[in-house]
Amino acid sequence: GVVLDTKALAETAETFNNRLLELEQRIYELAGESFNISSPKQVGDILFGKLNIMEKPKKTKTGQYVTNEEVLQSLSSKNPIVALILDYRGLKKLLSTYIDALPKLINPRTGHIHTSFNQAITATGRLSSSDPNLQNIPARGTFAKDVRDCFLADEGYSLISLDYSQIELRLLAHFSRDPALLAAFRADEDIHARTAISIFGDAQPAHRTIAKSINFGLIYGMGAGKLSDSLGIARAEAKGYIERYFAAFSTIKDFLQSIKSDAKADGYVSTLFGRRRYFDFANARNNMVYASYEREAVNTKFQGSAADIIKKAMVEISPLLNGEARLILQIHDELIFEVRDDLAQSFGERAQEIMQSAASLNVPLKTSLNIAKRWG
Repeated sequence: GVVLDTKALAETAETFNNRLLELEQRIYELAGESFNISSPKQVGDILFGKLNIMEKPKKTKTGQYVTNEEVLQSLSSKNPIVALILDYRGLKKLLSTYIDALPKLINPRTGHIHTSFNQAITATGRLSSSDPNLQNIPARGTFAKDVRDCFLADEGYSLISLDYSQIELRLLAHFSRDPALLAAFRADEDIHARTAISIFGDAQPAHRTIAKSINFGLIYGMGAGKLSDSLGIARAEAKGYIERYFAAFSTIKDFLQSIKSDAKADGYVSTLFGRRRYFDFANARNNMVYASYEREAVNTKFQGSAADIIKKAMVEISPLLNGEARLILQIHDELIFEVRDDLAQSFGERAQEIMQSAASLNVPLKTSLNIAKRWG
């Protein structure tokens, strides 16, 4: 189980509620009126009916404007009110899902929160977490650290985080054997900067951000449309970036295509250790389902293989675990341990060695090692 600092949580709740009030006021000022920001209908009426921030807004069958996160993200550069509404929704969700809910889930006998890890629920083979889902505690964003700081180590113990670095991109290099990607990882370069230089000729921050979106997006089967939405750029521009990427990393395009064609021919995709995920391409209802099978086949190759590697590492680390060193969380590519203070450094280094040798790839496996009293 995980220790929760209820006092810190109460202070965070107060901070978040004050911030919500500030956001509310700024949104009302930009809208020129007050409305229920938690109502998708009222948000749609303000953004599309009153402020006209989109020429042809999407509507549901009932005639209501669509205001889901994907739509709002694509419009966030059009009007400052959109980003504020996204912040408001995100903060509200953090409050209800974690800040207000977590204290009620503390086990009165242990004083800890105990999640359940599920071995056979996700299609890619990752572990999932439920009641509560502690894999979903935000890692990035303005308020992520505030929430994570409410989780702390038991008295006399430290938290150790070991996180695989860019494991899915390393798997892309391993499987595709792309010479440029292999060379970058073997030289321990900043892979997003290297990609930016390959596409744009430099690694200035804006270009590195685009490169990062492409690096990770391709693993999730992202096309030009999705990239243009996520970056707020024209589709043609996004298409050009992807073409330049494939020109720089010459074997990747054919390799990604081969995953799709092999999945169609065999009816399944195999992970690094030979675990299969099946796809019924022959009976796909329509083009949308067919395209989603293709995306999922590509994603499974990487995410499924990463899941295999970390599970193997967990099995190999398990003999080191006892009352003085315990594994308390697994968050996909990251393991979090609670270890007695005087053993923390030596345990962390040993666990790091095991994780980095859990699979033999064409590029090194790397993990970060962090030791602290609080998760944040």
